[in-house]
Amino acid sequence: MALSVALTFPIELKKIASMQLGELEKLVLQYLWQHQTGDAKQVYAHFEKTRGGTLNTIQSTLDRLFKKDLLARRKQGHAYIYSAKIGREALIAQLIENVTSDFVEHSEHSLVAAFSSVSAKMTEQQLDQLEAIINQQRAQRNNQESE
Repeated sequence: MALSVALTFPIELKKIASMQLGELEKLVLQYLWQHQTGDAKQVYAHFEKTRGGTLNTIQSTLDRLFKKDLLARRKQGHAYIYSAKIGREALIAQLIENVTSDFVEHSEHSLVAAFSSVSAKMTEQQLDQLEAIINQQRAQRNNQESE
């Protein structure tokens, strides 16, 4: 399985550095990554039975994510249709980079330090997947350098 960190739309990743995401914001992002698009009523219907809350809460959450530049929206009739502007893996990678850079010395690469620590808890299958991703990235870099 290839891990893609490409962005769907241009987004200023530096904004993510100080960004805090609430629990509902994270859930809404997960919904949109899974379903590609949705309006407030669709998102509300999805969470209504399991989480509760109101349609106004979902609308406010979608608007906050839009203002944080994590969602795109387009008007369709009287509703906005939302979609994620950044891929799941890209957001996770940037958040990891931002968090680890605060705690790692300048001579260390923060992601290497983070994965070094996390890898002790990974299964053999997860380590194999990580190795395959690293090899794929190296192959892509080698192809780009030889062009």
